Amino acid sequence: MIRAVTTIAARTIVTARLDLLPLRVEHATEMARVLSDPALHAFTGGAPDTPEELRSRYERMTGGSPDPAVSWLNWVIRLRDEDRLAGTVQATVSPSGGGLTAEIAWVVGTAWQGRGIATEAAQGLAGWLGQQPVQALVAHIHPDHKASAAVAAAAGLSPTDEWQDGEVRWERRLTAR
Repeated sequence: MIRAVTTIAARTIVTARLDLLPLRVEHATEMARVLSDPALHAFTGGAPDTPEELRSRYERMTGGSPDPAVSWLNWVIRLRDEDRLAGTVQATVSPSGGGLTAEIAWVVGTAWQGRGIATEAAQGLAGWLGQQPVQALVAHIHPDHKASAAVAAAAGLSPTDEWQDGEVRWERRLTAR
């Protein structure tokens, strides 16, 4: 049996205040500053990447998944009025249950939090993914991360009873195409 491969490529997504721009290696220097606060790792662990580490990571990410059935989609969040980057959103699209599922995530730099940027970006991402051949959106959120749970809910995801690595699985079924 031959499995059909559906490759989805990141495209610019425009919302009211934001441009979600497909990730480029050149974004690493500015994004290293945006993501430099250790507090951003309170729920996920680790520490901020140096500009060189982030550049190396972005090189791997922009190279794409080694699995042709999986699409790695990554964007930086640009605040249009300020012409500056403020965070990232991402989706890993893979086959699941006869369709495609997008595992989504977001992060907004500490200096830009509390302004609805993550919510707007996640909603824009969810809307765009809803126009792709994707049947479900999934996010895994630490149970104590109330801000991230609020973003997921605003993007139409609901918590499930499933857990993975100490995080709650949130899910949204999309209209069948």
